[in-house]
Amino acid sequence: MTFTYVIEHMEEDETTPKSLPPWVELEYAHMITLAGINGRVEFTHLSQNSCSSLNDRLASINEPAASYRVHTRSVMELLEQNNIPITRLCLLDPKAQTVLAPEDGKIFDHFLFGGILGDDPPRDRTSELRQLGFPSRHLGPMQMTTDTALGVTKRVVDDEVQLNAIPYVDFPTITFNAKESVEMPFRYIVNGKEPILPPKMRELLHEDLNKSFDF
Repeated sequence: MTFTYVIEHMEEDETTPKSLPPWVELEYAHMITLAGINGRVEFTHLSQNSCSSLNDRLASINEPAASYRVHTRSVMELLEQNNIPITRLCLLDPKAQTVLAPEDGKIFDHFLFGGILGDDPPRDRTSELRQLGFPSRHLGPMQMTTDTALGVTKRVVDDEVQLNAIPYVDFPTITFNAKESVEMPFRYIVNGKEPILPPKMRELLHEDLNKSFDF
């Protein structure tokens, strides 16, 4: 079965020509590699400027990745246009009653994520999607970045790995040198001892850390 991962963009545009913050572009680009070559990623509810910017960024990726499309339409408009009932779509919701399991890959073929950078503390912006009445599942008690949530979902429903069998690290410290580091307030999939971050995210974190010391 081909699984489709829908990212309903919920961030405001920045007042720059690219519109999308660099953090968002890095996470969204990471998603199409995490989804696997047999997956599909639909980015919805983007502004026209953001669509153009994101298309350019995704087209530059030179590694195996899922197919993707970017839309100004919302997830509801996308479902209606393609005659997809909401019963085929699962909302990944921290407040859902049921944990995501491999068996859910036989029930749903679309998985919906709020395309937002994780807030610390969480602001429950998923509530805007919850009100639309989708079936829902959760990914455990720890907050994840949106790209991590997609990667975890893919492993559970596509690779049929139990949620608690995936290796994680919580609140990892990203070390740049002997004097500079930053703690990330999220759960990540881990590869060996290192959290799986979007390519170039370490550099962006270091750049932002240095900016915080500019007076």
